[in-house]
Amino acid sequence: MLDLDLLKTFVSVVDSGGFTRAGDRINRTQSTISQQIKKLEEQVGCPLLIRHRASKSIQLTEDGERLLSYARRLVSLAMEASDMLSTRDMRGVASLGVPEDFPLDRLIQLLTGFNLRFPDIRLDTRNGLSCDLNEQLQRRELDLALIKRNVEQSAAIASWPERLEWVAGAQWNLQQQSIALVVYEQGCLYRERAIRAIEASGWRWHIAFCSQSLASIQAAVSANIGLSLLPQSAIRAEHQIITGQHGLVAPAPTELALVASTKILSNIQQCLADYVVEHLHQSV
Repeated sequence: MLDLDLLKTFVSVVDSGGFTRAGDRINRTQSTISQQIKKLEEQVGCPLLIRHRASKSIQLTEDGERLLSYARRLVSLAMEASDMLSTRDMRGVASLGVPEDFPLDRLIQLLTGFNLRFPDIRLDTRNGLSCDLNEQLQRRELDLALIKRNVEQSAAIASWPERLEWVAGAQWNLQQQSIALVVYEQGCLYRERAIRAIEASGWRWHIAFCSQSLASIQAAVSANIGLSLLPQSAIRAEHQIITGQHGLVAPAPTELALVASTKILSNIQQCLADYVVEHLHQSV
């Protein structure tokens, strides 16, 4: 029988992208993490991870990929059972920051699922640009926040890579003088990436539409007002992807990271963190 604790460590290493970050996440040393992965590999009788020492990164073997989905389900079921028994009398408030462009359907699923599992914990959510959410974390006005940021910028509870694409409306035409851009307000990572990428491609640019609302950005693109840089989750059916056309190369990927305001979480904050990680791994 597979050891549930070893499976949890295995999932943490994969989700964190390495042994050191996994150790920070589950409060164990790198050597302990390494020993547990080795023990799990001995139990299953095959290598699960390929360790790249130069880049300090890891890669799943084919057997590791097969085991990962089972490990996630087993760990998720164990956490759900534990949460049910340990939080029956838990009451309180937890706060979560969510980016403005976080998909609405995924947010509804997250809120609904959390409320069903923890009916006595009131969840306060705030939407905004990642730079604003990060400032609220620093002031401890938020317990946790999902932040859009550069890949592996700093420590995080968990992170999920995002691929960015250049998108335009169905009837969009490139103007030779300069490229019209549809962007978020100043401080947005996507806006910064878009402008830098346009300039690196040798094109002139101007801001044709600016908003803090994802719905407004999507509508402006659909109305052929200009070109925008969006994650794949925000691209609508009526949008056309033009990455690779007109010399427009997609910038390096960003990531969605779950970050806490403190290193040591309360029981309620830990419940929220565990649930967010579980939910996003199932939906991403």
